[in-house]
Amino acid sequence: MAQPKTSTVYNGKDKQTAASQQTATAPASSALSIRLKSSISKRRLTKSLGIPKPSPPLTFLTRISGFLHFNSIVLLRNSGSKVVEGVRFDGPVMDVDEIIDGEEGGLVVETCITRTLPPALTLEHGLESISEAVNKLKTDPPSSSSGVLRFQVAVPPSAKALDWFCRQPESSEVFPVFFLSRDMENPTSKSLYLNQNRGVFGIGAAVYFTHPAWCDSEERTKPKRYLSTNPIPITTYGFMDINFNTESSCIKREAGSFYFFVPQIELKELDDISILAVTLAWSNGMVCTFEQAIQSFESSFCQVSSHFYSSTERYNPRYVRSALTKFNMMEDKTVQMVCMNAITLSRRDFGCDFMEMREAPISFQFSFRFSPTLGVANNMLDNAIGMNYSLGDHVNINAVWASLLIEECSRLGLTYFCIAPGSRSSPLAVAASTHPLITCIACYDERSLAFHALGYARGSHRPAVIITSSGTAVSNLLPAVVEASQDFVPVLLLTADRPPELQDAGANQAINQVNHFGSFVRFFFSLPAPTDQIPARMILTTLDSAVHWATSSPYGPVHINCPFREPLDNSPKHWMSSCLKGLDIWTSSIEPFTKYIQVQHSHACKSYTYCQMAEVLELVQGVNKGLLLVGAVHNEDEIWAVLHLARHIRWPVVADILSGLRLRKLLASFPETEQNILFLDHLDHALLSESVKDWIQFDVIIQIGSRITSKRISQMIEECFPCTYILVDNHPCRHDPSHSVTHRIQSTIVQFVDFLLKVQVPHRSSKWCSFLRALDMMVASEISFQICADYSLTEPHVAHELSRALTSNSALFVGNSMAIRDVDMYGRNWTTCTHTVPDIMLNSEFPLQWIRVAGNRGASGIDGLLSTAIGFAVGCNKHVLCVVGDISFLHDTNGLAILKQRMKRKPILMLVINNHGGAIFSLLPIADRTEPRILDQYFYTTHNISIQNLCLAHGLNHVQVKTKVELEEALSMSQHLGTDRVIEVESCIDANATFHSMLRKFARQSADHTLNVLSQFSVPDTISCSLSICKICRMEYSLYRIQLCAPPTSSYIDHNRSRFCREGFILSLYLEDGSVGYGEVAPLEIHKENLLDAEEQLRFLLHFMTGAKISYFLPLLKGSFSSWIWSTLGIPACEIFPSVRCGLEMAILNAIAVKHGSSFLNILYPLTEIDEEISKRSTSIKICALIDSNKSPVEVASIATTLVEEGFTAIKLKVARRADPIKDAEVIQEVRKKVGHRIELRVDANRNWTYQEALEFGFLIKDCDLQYIEEPVQNEEDIIKYCEESGLPVALDETIDKFQKDPLNMLEKYAHPGIVAIVIKPSVIGGFENAGLIARWAQRHGKMAVVSAAFESGLAQGLGTYQWLKEDNLQINNDVICKTSMEEQVLRYQLNVNSKDFCSFIKVQEIGQRIDIQENILLFLHGFLGTGEEWIPIMKAVSGSARCISIDLPGHGGSKMQNHVAKATQEITLSIDVVADVLYKLIEQITPGKVTLVGYSMGARIALYMALRFSDKIKGTVIISGSPGLQDNIARKIRRAEDDSRACSLVTHGLQVFLDTWYTGELWESLRSHPHFNRIVASRLLHEDVQSLSKALSDLSVGRQPPLWEDLKLCSTPLLIVVGERDKKFKSIAEKMCYELSHDEKGSDDLRNEIYEMVEIPNCGHAVHLENPLPVIRAVRQFLTRVNQNSTSNPESNG
Repeated sequence: MAQPKTSTVYNGKDKQTAASQQTATAPASSALSIRLKSSISKRRLTKSLGIPKPSPPLTFLTRISGFLHFNSIVLLRNSGSKVVEGVRFDGPVMDVDEIIDGEEGGLVVETCITRTLPPALTLEHGLESISEAVNKLKTDPPSSSSGVLRFQVAVPPSAKALDWFCRQPESSEVFPVFFLSRDMENPTSKSLYLNQNRGVFGIGAAVYFTHPAWCDSEERTKPKRYLSTNPIPITTYGFMDINFNTESSCIKREAGSFYFFVPQIELKELDDISILAVTLAWSNGMVCTFEQAIQSFESSFCQVSSHFYSSTERYNPRYVRSALTKFNMMEDKTVQMVCMNAITLSRRDFGCDFMEMREAPISFQFSFRFSPTLGVANNMLDNAIGMNYSLGDHVNINAVWASLLIEECSRLGLTYFCIAPGSRSSPLAVAASTHPLITCIACYDERSLAFHALGYARGSHRPAVIITSSGTAVSNLLPAVVEASQDFVPVLLLTADRPPELQDAGANQAINQVNHFGSFVRFFFSLPAPTDQIPARMILTTLDSAVHWATSSPYGPVHINCPFREPLDNSPKHWMSSCLKGLDIWTSSIEPFTKYIQVQHSHACKSYTYCQMAEVLELVQGVNKGLLLVGAVHNEDEIWAVLHLARHIRWPVVADILSGLRLRKLLASFPETEQNILFLDHLDHALLSESVKDWIQFDVIIQIGSRITSKRISQMIEECFPCTYILVDNHPCRHDPSHSVTHRIQSTIVQFVDFLLKVQVPHRSSKWCSFLRALDMMVASEISFQICADYSLTEPHVAHELSRALTSNSALFVGNSMAIRDVDMYGRNWTTCTHTVPDIMLNSEFPLQWIRVAGNRGASGIDGLLSTAIGFAVGCNKHVLCVVGDISFLHDTNGLAILKQRMKRKPILMLVINNHGGAIFSLLPIADRTEPRILDQYFYTTHNISIQNLCLAHGLNHVQVKTKVELEEALSMSQHLGTDRVIEVESCIDANATFHSMLRKFARQSADHTLNVLSQFSVPDTISCSLSICKICRMEYSLYRIQLCAPPTSSYIDHNRSRFCREGFILSLYLEDGSVGYGEVAPLEIHKENLLDAEEQLRFLLHFMTGAKISYFLPLLKGSFSSWIWSTLGIPACEIFPSVRCGLEMAILNAIAVKHGSSFLNILYPLTEIDEEISKRSTSIKICALIDSNKSPVEVASIATTLVEEGFTAIKLKVARRADPIKDAEVIQEVRKKVGHRIELRVDANRNWTYQEALEFGFLIKDCDLQYIEEPVQNEEDIIKYCEESGLPVALDETIDKFQKDPLNMLEKYAHPGIVAIVIKPSVIGGFENAGLIARWAQRHGKMAVVSAAFESGLAQGLGTYQWLKEDNLQINNDVICKTSMEEQVLRYQLNVNSKDFCSFIKVQEIGQRIDIQENILLFLHGFLGTGEEWIPIMKAVSGSARCISIDLPGHGGSKMQNHVAKATQEITLSIDVVADVLYKLIEQITPGKVTLVGYSMGARIALYMALRFSDKIKGTVIISGSPGLQDNIARKIRRAEDDSRACSLVTHGLQVFLDTWYTGELWESLRSHPHFNRIVASRLLHEDVQSLSKALSDLSVGRQPPLWEDLKLCSTPLLIVVGERDKKFKSIAEKMCYELSHDEKGSDDLRNEIYEMVEIPNCGHAVHLENPLPVIRAVRQFLTRVNQNSTSNPESNG
C-alpha cells in the first residue's frame, strides 16, 4: 500500500519534546506547499472552496501530551464516549476524472429528502417536534436499504449555538461536537463576550466525507457514491489537511487529506431565523442500518436535550468562559474550519473540472472537539483561560479592590465598559483597560457616555458598566439613568468618590453621591474606601447582588459608589494580604463568587398559575371582537412568540413601531401571509374618522409589551372601556395611563404565548375582521398615494421609504418627537423577491422578515439619542439606521466623538431630518393659538447651524439630500459604503405641517368612504375574510356590430368605403342569485389590442370566472381590482388588455349593484348626507360635443352652433387632420366667433403635428380662449417645452395610454403647470380603477380630469358614459348582436396506442370544433409531474383558432401502460425515442395531416425531439422552458445518477414528500410567489401510478436523452422558443439555441432566421404557462398564424 509522502511524524514523548521534534523533522516545504497524491488535486480543491494557501503545520497536534502515536494521534476515549461515524460518501467535491474513468454503473447518487416541520415556539419545542417526527418514522421505517433523511424546524432566532456547545458535558458521550462562529470580520475571543455571537452548533456525524492523501487501486475501483442535496442545500463542516479515521479514532496531519461531515443534530443561526435540523443516514452495504442510525441519533439527542439553553433562562456569557476552560482544547491560529454546501449536482458547470460551490467560507473562530481528550479552537481561548489570576501582585489596596470589581464583572458576563476620564476613578479605569476580556470605550461627556452604555444594553440585553469620576460627572449620568429605569434596561454604575473624611469639607469635586439617583436605581450601595481591614469578598458579594438586581425583573440600573483614597495611581503602598482570606477557590476558578440560582416553579405553583389564568383563558375563548396590540418588544425571541400568538388566535394585530413587526418585509413566495395574520398598520389614521371611532369596538384587548406610540390608539382603548384589557409584560410596574387594564399578567412573552397555545381559540366575527382589513387597505392606499403623488421630498416620504434601506441584518433606532411618530404612522412593509431567508421558511407560517427597532421611550427625551444609537449598534451587532430630528442631533453632538474610537461595530447610518427647529410643535394645538414670533423663538427654537460643518469637525461622511431621487441614491450608496455616514434631509416646518394636515384629511375621507361603501351591503357575520359576495355562475360574451353614419373620429377617413361600423363585445356576468351584470369590451384599431386579441382573453377568462368569488372590496377600487385579479384569477393584472379589463370591471360592479338593488354610481359612492355634494355634481356633469374640423370653417361653425342650441356647453374639435395647420386655425377662429366665449372650446391634435406645426397653430389661435389643446406634438418629450414656449394650456391624452403599470412615477414630469387637463379613457388605461387613480392625481395637482367615453358604443342603455352616470337600467339591443359565446366544454376520452413492446392507454383532453381534415391542430405536452389538465385554460383561449388537444404523457396522470402478453415480464422502457414513437402513432390516429406541438419543460424536450425526427407530422413546435439536452458526457452521467436517485426516493417516500422537496428548488422561486401555488402543487398529486411516474423520471432523464444541439443546425420545422423573464438558466439555454438555429452548416443565416423566434414572457419564471398565461396565448396564436402562412406559401411542406 502506498504511503503518503508528506506526513508529520510524532512520537509518544511529552509535548515540549514533540513540539521541538516537529520543528526539527517537518519538511521545509510542508508549511508552504501541500500536494495531493490522489486523483483530486489540492490545487483544484482549494480553488473550488476558495481556501487560501496552506498554513503552517497544525500546532494543536503538537501540544497534546500522552496521546501521540507514530505518524498519527490516537484519540483516547472515555469508556462511554462514542465518535459517531455516520455513512461515508465520496466528495464533497466531485472527482471528474474518476467519473470519466468509471464504468456506467460506477456512479451512485443518494438524494437527501428534507422534511420541514411547523415552526417551534422555543428550542425545547423544536426538540420535541423533531423527537415526535423521528418516533413516528420508527413506527413506519423507510423500505429502502439506504437513504438520507433530514428533519428541520424553525426555532427562535436569538443566539443559542455557542451556549449550547458550552453546556455539553466535559465527559461528552458523543463526538464530534463543535461551535462555528458566523463572525467573519476579524473575530477575536473578546467578541464572544461583547455581544451575542451567532453561529452553528453541531454534534455527531450523520454523513462524512474523508479523503486520505493516498488511496490504493482497490479504493479507486469502488463505485463512487455522492450525496445530492438538491434542491435544499445542506452544509458540511470540516478541515483540510487532516486525515481523521473514524474507525480507528486516529487523526493524522496529511497534506491533501480532508475530513468533512454533516452533523446529526445541528443548530444553524442566520440573521433572522435559526434552523434546528436532524440528519439520518443509513446504508446496509456500509454496515450502518436504519436501526443503527436511529440508535446513534438517540444517543446524540439524549445528550443535547439534557444540556441545552432553556427559554426561561437569561443568556449569560459566563457559561462560555467556564466551558471553554474546562474542555480539553488548545488554541491554534493555523487551523481553519471550512463550511460549504454539500454537492448539488444540477448546479455543476461542466465547462470546468469541478462542481461550482455556492459558498465555501472559512471560519477563523470555532471550537471543535474530536474526543474527550482532544479539541482545537481558533480565536476562542486567547483570553479565556490560563490567566493565573493573582491578587498579590497589586501594589496597593486601591488596585486590589478595583481589580476584584473588574474581574468579577467579567465573570458575571459584564465585559463592555464605558469610561469617562477622571482622576478619582483611575484605579477602576486602569483595571478595566488592562483586563484581557474587557472591551472599553471612552468619552469626555459623561451624559453621552451613559446613553451609549444604555444603547449597548438595549442591543445586547446585558448590562454595560459605566465608570466615572466624582462630582458632577456622576450627576451627568442622571438622564440616562432615568431612561434606563423607566424602560427597564440593566446598567451598572461604578462611580468614584472622595473618601468620607473629604465629604462636606469643601474638598474639590466632592458632593453627596449617596443615593444620588434616588428611586431611579434598583440597587444602591456605597462601598467603604478600600482597606485591608475588610474581607475582600465583601466587594464580590456586593457586586454579585447589584448585578442580580439589575438583571432580575424589573430590570434596571444599579449604582455602586466607590470612594478611593490616594494614591490613585500604581504607587506602591503596603497592604495586608489577610483581607484575601477565603478567596482561594475563587482565584483558582473563573466562576463568580456568589451564584444566584432561580428555582423553576414546582408542580403546585404551576397548578396555581393555571387556576389564575383560567379566567383569562375563558375571556379569550369567548371573545367576539378581539384585538392583539403589540407594544415595544425588545428581543427577537419575543417577536417570534408574538407571531405564534397572532397566528393562533387570528385576531387583528396592531403593531407599534417598536414591536419590530411594523416595518416587516413579506416574501413574494408567500402571498397569503397577510391573509393568515391581519395586521392593521394604519388604524391610527383610520381613527381620524368619527364614524370609524363610533363603529370600532373591541370586547377583549391583549397588549403585549408596555409602551404604545400612537396617541389615537391609546384614546381608542379608553373609548372601548369597559372591555377586557389584558396587559402582558415581564416587569411588575403599572403601565396603564388610561386606567383601563383589567388583567395585568407579569410574565415573559414566551411564557404567556406558550400558555395560550395550549388552548383552542375560536375564530369569530369574520365580517368584522374583513371590514377592518378593507379599512386598513384603503387608508394605506390613500396615504401611499398622497405621499407618492407629491414629488417633493417630505418627512412622511422619508418614513414611508425607510424600510427599503433595511435588511434582515439591519436594525432601526428611531428618535423621539416627530421621528418616531412619522415612522409609526407612515412606515410601510414591503414585498421582497430577494429571498435571503433559508429554505426552511418555505413551509413556515411566518414567511416574513421583521426589523429590530429600538428607541428611548422610557422617558421619551430627545437627549442622548445619537450616543444611544451608537451603543445599540455595538450591542446588537447589526447595521443600524438611526433616524432623528435636527434638534435631537444638535442635542447630542458630543456623542459623535464615540464613532471615531476603535470598537467592534458595524457601520451606522444617521438620517437627520433638518427642518431647522422643533417641528412637532407645529402639529400641536398651540401652533394655531400662538404668534409666529413666539413659536419660532420659544418652541421651534429655529436655528441655522450647519450640520455639514459639525460632521466635518468630527471627520464624518456627510451628504445632504433635497429630492426623493437624492434620498434613494444616498440610502442605496450607504449600504455599500462600509463606513459611518450622516444623511441630512432638508425640510421645512411650515411645509411639513401642511403636508401632515393634508394626509390626515385624505386618510379621514378614505376611512369614511370605505365604511360607507361596505356598510351599504348586507354582509352575513360568517362571511370569509375575503368578504366574498357570492360566486359567479358563468360568464358569456356577445359580439356586436353597429352601423355608423360617419367614420369614427379615432381613425382616418377611407374614401373607398361608404359604410362604417363599430364592433365590440358585451360581457354578461351571472351570479348565484340570478343577478346579471354587463360590461363592454370595445378595442380600437389604433391601440395595441385588436378584436381577435380581446376575444382570446375573453375565452381564457370564461374558464377562470366560473366559480370565482366576487369581493365586497371591489367597489372600493384603489388597487382592489388588481389584487382580486391576481389572487382570484391568478393572472398579472397588467397582462389583461385595457379594453378587456375595463369591460370586466364594468360587469362586476354592475352585477354588485344589481344584486343589492342599487345603481352603479351609488355602489362606488354611497349616498349619505355627507355625499350630497357628490350627488349634485354627478347629475350636472358637462357633456362635451365632438366635431371633426375637416370641413370648411363656415360648415364647422354651423355644426357647432347647432350643438350649442341643443344644450351643449363644451365642444371639442378634432384638428391636425390636414396638411396645413393654418387651415385648422381658421376653423377654430370661426367657431369661436360664432359660439361666443361662454362656450368652452377644446381641440385635439392626436399627436399629428410636428413641433413647428404645433407652434404655428398655437400662435394663430392665442386669442381664441381655448380651454386646452390635446396632444399638440408628435414627440411626448416636447410637450413641456411646447407649454413653456407657446404659453397655451395643454391636455394629455395618448401620452397616458401606456401608464397602466406605474402611473404615478410616469406622471411625475407632467406635474408642470402648463399641463391643465388629463383626458382619461377607462378602456385604454385599463378600467375604472386606473382611471380613478389618474383622476385623483390630476385633482392632487390642480388639473382637470376629463373622462372620455370614446370606447363605449351606447348600444345598451346605460353602457354609454352619459347614460351610465344617470341610470343603470341596462337593456341589450339584440338586433346588433352577431353571436354569443359561452365557455367551451372539454371532451375527455382515451386513445389506445400499440407500440412494439407495450400498449399505451393515453388520456386525452380536447377543445375546439373539428372543421376539416387539414384543420389547425395544437397538441400540448406537459412537463414532469404535470398532466394534460393544466393546459385547459390556454386551450380554451386558443380554441377559436385551432383544435386543441392535450394528453397525459406515459407514466403521468390517467395514462396507463401494459406489456403485450408475449412480453409480460419485460420491463417497459420510457426513453424519449419510445415516447416519441407513441406520440407519432397517436398523431396518426388524430389526423392524417400535421400538428403543431406545444411542449413545456420535459414535454418541450419531447416536442423538440419530434420536430427534428418526425418533421412529416410536425408543422411547428412551441418550446416552453425547454432544452436540447446536455452536451457534456459527464454531465449526462451525473444527471442520470441523480434522476435515478430521485426516482427511487419518489417510490420510497411517496409523492407528497417528493413534491415538498421538488418545489423548494431555485427553479421554482417565481412559481412559489404565485397565489395559486398550493393549488398547482395539489394538482401534481393526481397520478394514478407512482411507479410509472418514477419510471418516467428515470427513463426520460435529460441525462439519458441524446443531445440535440447539432440537430438544431439542420432543423426545418418552425420553432417558437418561449422562456420566462426570471428563468436565468433557461434564458441562457434559449439564447444558445437561437444561436445554433441561426448558423447552419451552409451558412445561410438569413433563411435560418425565419425558422425560429424567441419570446421572453415578463413577470414569470420557469413555469411560464402557469405563471403568466396571457402573453403565452398571444405568442402561440401568432406563431400558429405564421406557421399557417408558411404552409400556404409552401404547400409541399404539408406533405
